[in-house]
Amino acid sequence: MKSEIPLDTATTRTHCAQLTASPKGASIGRRIARQQLTSWGLNSAAPDAFHSALLVVAELATNASTHGRVPGRLFELALTLASTPRGGTTLRVEVSDCRGDRHPAVPASCADHSQSGRGLTLVGALADRWGSIPRHPNGKTVWAELDLPDPA
Repeated sequence: MKSEIPLDTATTRTHCAQLTASPKGASIGRRIARQQLTSWGLNSAAPDAFHSALLVVAELATNASTHGRVPGRLFELALTLASTPRGGTTLRVEVSDCRGDRHPAVPASCADHSQSGRGLTLVGALADRWGSIPRHPNGKTVWAELDLPDPA
């Protein structure tokens, strides 16, 4: 029987990976996120947040490999688990790419039969906060934060 791993938030934990800006790179990013969040105990301590975080990573990594792609350049996935000043815990997902000229935007509407265009709408629904910031020298970082439930 598998024992549950308690979520340890005594210290800030960060994991970063650089990936090829391709569908395979996005897939590897999703796998890395699943492994890292599991090693931090998020899958058992906060399963809803765990699954939401995996969807957020999937959407942001796919966007970076599709819309932020620059041939021959990588994108970066960063996961940070940290205590907040309010006493809670936040998971921050950051995906950085080399296309600072292409800013993320939630579409005003999406056709019912469309097979794409809903990624940032999903991120907005799953994350407590999200946005983007410039990244030196000419890229951007799209980030999303999920507030984790109090284990008590």
